[in-house]
Amino acid sequence: MNPGKTVHSSSYLQAWHYNYPMADKLPTQYSEGSIRVLKGLEPVKQRPGMYTRTDNPLHIIQEVLDNSADEALAGYGKKIRVTLHTDGSVSVDDDGRGIPFGLHPEEKAPVIELVFTRLHAGGKFDKGKGGAYSFSGGLHGVGVSVTNALGKRLEATAYREGMVAKLVFAGGDVVEKLHLRKQVEGDRKQGTNVRVWPDPKYFESPVIPLAELTHLLRSKAVLMPGVSVTLVNEKTKDTQTWQYKGGLRDYLEQTLNQDAVIPLWEGDGYADAKDDNFAEGEGAAWCVAFTEDGQSVRESYVNLIPTTAGGTHDSGLRDGLFTAVKSFIELHSLLPKGVKLLPEDVFARASYVLSAKVLDPQFQGQIKERLNSRDAVRLVSNYVRPAMELWLNQHVDYGKKLAELAIKAAQTRQRAGQKVEKRKGSGVAVLPGKLTDCESKDLSHNEVFLVEGDSAGGSAKMGRDKECQAILPLRGKVLNTWEVERDRLFANNEIHDIAVAIGVDPHGKDDSPDLSGLRYGKICILSDADVDGSHIQVLLLTLFFKHFPKLIDAGHIYVARPPLFRIDAPARGKKPASKQYALDQGELNSILDKLRKDGVAENKWTISRFKGLGEMNAEQLWETTLNPDTRRLLPVQYGELDSAFTAIRFTQLMGKGEAAARRELMELHGDAVEVDV
Repeated sequence: MNPGKTVHSSSYLQAWHYNYPMADKLPTQYSEGSIRVLKGLEPVKQRPGMYTRTDNPLHIIQEVLDNSADEALAGYGKKIRVTLHTDGSVSVDDDGRGIPFGLHPEEKAPVIELVFTRLHAGGKFDKGKGGAYSFSGGLHGVGVSVTNALGKRLEATAYREGMVAKLVFAGGDVVEKLHLRKQVEGDRKQGTNVRVWPDPKYFESPVIPLAELTHLLRSKAVLMPGVSVTLVNEKTKDTQTWQYKGGLRDYLEQTLNQDAVIPLWEGDGYADAKDDNFAEGEGAAWCVAFTEDGQSVRESYVNLIPTTAGGTHDSGLRDGLFTAVKSFIELHSLLPKGVKLLPEDVFARASYVLSAKVLDPQFQGQIKERLNSRDAVRLVSNYVRPAMELWLNQHVDYGKKLAELAIKAAQTRQRAGQKVEKRKGSGVAVLPGKLTDCESKDLSHNEVFLVEGDSAGGSAKMGRDKECQAILPLRGKVLNTWEVERDRLFANNEIHDIAVAIGVDPHGKDDSPDLSGLRYGKICILSDADVDGSHIQVLLLTLFFKHFPKLIDAGHIYVARPPLFRIDAPARGKKPASKQYALDQGELNSILDKLRKDGVAENKWTISRFKGLGEMNAEQLWETTLNPDTRRLLPVQYGELDSAFTAIRFTQLMGKGEAAARRELMELHGDAVEVDV
């Protein structure tokens, strides 16, 4: 494994296979002519899964719909209409401002053509004063260009400035150049119509799931009170229109299908021009219900984009609710002795709809299923907590009922943890003295960090959540255990301490070890973001693969990814001063490019490089690496590799008598390695 190369994979074991493929699969020639440069929309056609969902075409339709919704969100449209045509095409109409069709001042091509044919071209990057959009969901600039690339045909028509502009594409290429005509009677004054025929070869199924589309359109109407959203199905001759005035409360009430224990609680909060922490208009609206049983409803949105995998705004709602309820319970002395309340206890029976407005949201991937913006936790929590505290103290009876639900959940969780503890028996070995253990006994909640060095261990101990996070500092580099016999492992103090701390004995891949003594649901390798740190990761992964394989099988092993750089940027426009972290040089370059696009001068930002975890203070380590809401934690798993092939690779990389095999791998693949020095 190359410790200096950043690998985007679900596991480091897969990464080795990626870096060192089998020799018999290597091309026979490699020259200048071997390099292919993908142009235009070719990258999308070659790797559609990197840009959209490929199970069905719904997401490429959603990209068009999101543009119409952004127009409505900005206050320029009141109607959105989606039509499922009998020929398999789908059209999206709105009465927004219409896509501009004049020549772009720099590209010298019609803007409407650039929008559909150029990746990273759009009106949503400009967030400054006078920009086209203050808040929007589309930020990657690849949205409708992906729709165009994966469509057999796309027709785009814009109505604005008394003109009608039409452009036709096939497979992403212009087949009918821009045609302009004056508006006539019967034409709409402004708006956009996009009709696309998705190409079935890019999707597992060409059928758009009607239930998902219906839910998506209905939620858009809920999140934009007063905006009419219509779905026309020409095949079934059905037409549905949604228009809400009651907003989130009506939507949640209709969706729940059960009675809430307390009345639905809704609220909102947005930053004003005097706010020093957030841009004007940033904030959230929410509606929350608590039920005693049944299925929970949990939906969240960012700038009208559905985040089905949640994200940091959901974490902010959870944090705000937990802090408020915990404060209420403490104020009224409601917590029984021996019961410790955790956020999931309050959240266990919660249903909610959350709509956040974030000026510059950072999503995980192009399909935007999860929000990753770190500041969104604080943004949402800062508005939810005080509003919830006020509501609870105005409705004490309901507050006590909610406290009762949370305490009941905590007691159930603790009883489950005690059952696991009893199965351990009385012969548990004495825990190592350097282990700073956590307070909770809940296996599913607990995690231990194997930290490189005492210095970093000190920062981790101060920055951790002592309720559920344990720290085990490791001195020096762990022994290479690939060729160490099992009965000799405990001769090494570090390995002895790891085994005793996690509560599982070493075993082989064909053994059936007793995992009932396992003390942590997550065992996280935490080392420096440099070459030495990567070497320690390899040594620990070798230990777990060789001597604790069932922990990998069960999904208990993780690798924490601390940042290598910190970037301090000054305030710019509506954006306050910020600090950002980058895992590696590639992320650093991306952040700096974005700062330049935001108009920040080269000498106005400050870049700090962390030489090691020990240089981070407790707050920085918590924010970047320990906080479950903002950290990056990679699960270690085999993926598509079988254990036999992985063992061969481990032998080549870690075996003492494998110098010749390693030299061959380096000679074959050394040119592909990016070394961090």
